[in-house]
Amino acid sequence: MTPDPSRRSHRDRRREHRPDHDHAGHPVTESAPPTAAGDVVAKQRLPHTESKRSILLGALFLMATSAIGPGFITQTANFTVQLGAAFAFAILLSILVDIAVQLNVWRVIGVSGLRANQLAGALVPGLGAVLAVFVVFGGFVFNVGNVAGGGLGLNALLGLDPTWGGILTAALAVAVFLSRKAGAALDRIVVVLGVVMILITGYVAVVSNPPVGEALRQSVAPDVIDMAVIITLIGGTVGGYITYAGAHRMVDAGVHGVEEVRSISNASVVSIVVTGIMRFLLFLAILGVVAGGAQLAGGNLAASAFQHAAGEVGLRLFGLILWAAAISSVIGAAYTSVSFMVPRTARPLVRNGLTVAMIVVSTIVFASLGTAPANLLIIAGTVNGLILPVGFTVILVVAIFRRRDLLHGYRYPAWLIAVGVAVWALTLWLGANAVQSLGKLWG
Repeated sequence: MTPDPSRRSHRDRRREHRPDHDHAGHPVTESAPPTAAGDVVAKQRLPHTESKRSILLGALFLMATSAIGPGFITQTANFTVQLGAAFAFAILLSILVDIAVQLNVWRVIGVSGLRANQLAGALVPGLGAVLAVFVVFGGFVFNVGNVAGGGLGLNALLGLDPTWGGILTAALAVAVFLSRKAGAALDRIVVVLGVVMILITGYVAVVSNPPVGEALRQSVAPDVIDMAVIITLIGGTVGGYITYAGAHRMVDAGVHGVEEVRSISNASVVSIVVTGIMRFLLFLAILGVVAGGAQLAGGNLAASAFQHAAGEVGLRLFGLILWAAAISSVIGAAYTSVSFMVPRTARPLVRNGLTVAMIVVSTIVFASLGTAPANLLIIAGTVNGLILPVGFTVILVVAIFRRRDLLHGYRYPAWLIAVGVAVWALTLWLGANAVQSLGKLWG
């Protein structure tokens, strides 16, 4: 029997006439009831599986490339020269910390569909704003350094003046957010940059002929353990905006909810693997040169190592890697910082406009000073060391107490909580050391 059209419910008729896209061509969102965070969790309709795959790929590479910025490249060169193969232990430990942090961050944020500052505000009123201030400050200061790194990269690659190279790097990053499809452009660009960095670094790592066996041995049984190096490496690769870059991009693009747990988990694991591969390849590339007895000179040890390994071509390749790391970090830092400043319901024009403004202001600071301010970078690094335990505490509280209003009834895995708590204790210790370093700076 055919139902009488006149007897259809009001809900059915409303659903029929609901448009799939708004006037701007963006997918219409389905709204869920407000959460304890006081925000509506909006979920975009993803047109097909390929779209979701592209979003997750972009999110995981955004996290990975944000973690491998100019600062990390410089640190890797300096610490490899200082510790040799023993530096492998610090890299392995940073990766293990990264695994515990990112698995929990991606899972809680992904299931809840809420950004980290929203979760913090749901637990303690005002805490979300405090976390946002810390992240935005650290993101801005490090973005000055990222722009500077872009200038140095183009200088090594093309011989361009570092100041103009930094300005050009920033201009290209701005172009991403001014494009009509900024989200899709961001996802594609960070993937391309990440792949380029891995391939080139892998090539140099092979050419430099590093002692792989010795590096593997010392990754678990190091001759030297330098805690200051470990603290610096973890703070620069896990803390601050880097912690939330991938997860925020994922939920902003509409991939979240209990039904997406498997996809979220897989993406977080792949992001960690990509980051770990890049870290070890860069370490091996420089270790091969150091182990071969070459004396690295000049103010840029990483550039010197690449030049020793592959001659003039190596120097140009280093410039390309440094530039790719810099521009991807500029994009990641600006995007993630702004995600703490505006609600998810904000118009794309507003969100992208603030992102562009942050890049422009950081570029003006760089152009005015000619370099990243050393003291501010130290302070920002300290702030990152404080952000990690505070932000991670929020994630773990939501997970441990299994807030049904925030996790939508999802039962959080006990093993993931146990791993998270163990690393949380380490982040507290790192935070305490960060405070001490700040005191020494101003002492």
